[in-house]
Amino acid sequence: MSRWLYILVLALSTTAHAAPGSAPTEAQEPFQWDKNLRSQLAELGHNVADQAHVVADRTTDLVTTAMGFLGVPYRRGGNSAETGFDCSGFVRNIYHQTLGLLLPRQASEQAASTQKIDKKDLQPGDLVFFNTMRRAFSHVGIYVGDGKFIHSPRSGGKVRVEDMQESYWQKRFNGARRVAPEAQAGNAQAAALQAAAAEIQATHTPR
Repeated sequence: MSRWLYILVLALSTTAHAAPGSAPTEAQEPFQWDKNLRSQLAELGHNVADQAHVVADRTTDLVTTAMGFLGVPYRRGGNSAETGFDCSGFVRNIYHQTLGLLLPRQASEQAASTQKIDKKDLQPGDLVFFNTMRRAFSHVGIYVGDGKFIHSPRSGGKVRVEDMQESYWQKRFNGARRVAPEAQAGNAQAAALQAAAAEIQATHTPR
């Protein structure tokens, strides 16, 4: 090989190694991994936020619908505004009409089929139960916020809002429950977010 040809080959080789954007694949992988992780986490985060807005909107609709029945008379076994409501019939009607959820018919069954929560964690739309007939979970209402609940009270009464701090209701309070398939879906979505992050890290962690 002539001297000039050798110098030309050496110059081309040096230029190729110095060219911008030609970093080895191994050097690019950490940046691509980080980009993919951020993108997937952002997408899942948006889904969780959207789900939270849906839950809030439906809770507002539920309470608003319940308030629309103020004054409807009590009727034992009643399930509609036309016939009147008993306590569990009122709750069942509101949830079915607003959220499309068909709860059990009896108050005790509604308590057994929903998620137990602490009284301090009550949110509008949650269920509150009372012992008004010398047995647990014999009466149910819908919490509307600010320590108050709406219910169909008893024979001769009408759908009304009452204060849980009143002595009568304090002594008979049995517990609080939550009917929240959307919230459960949101929890599942959050768990999926964490699982996806862990999977991405396990699969693409730079070595």
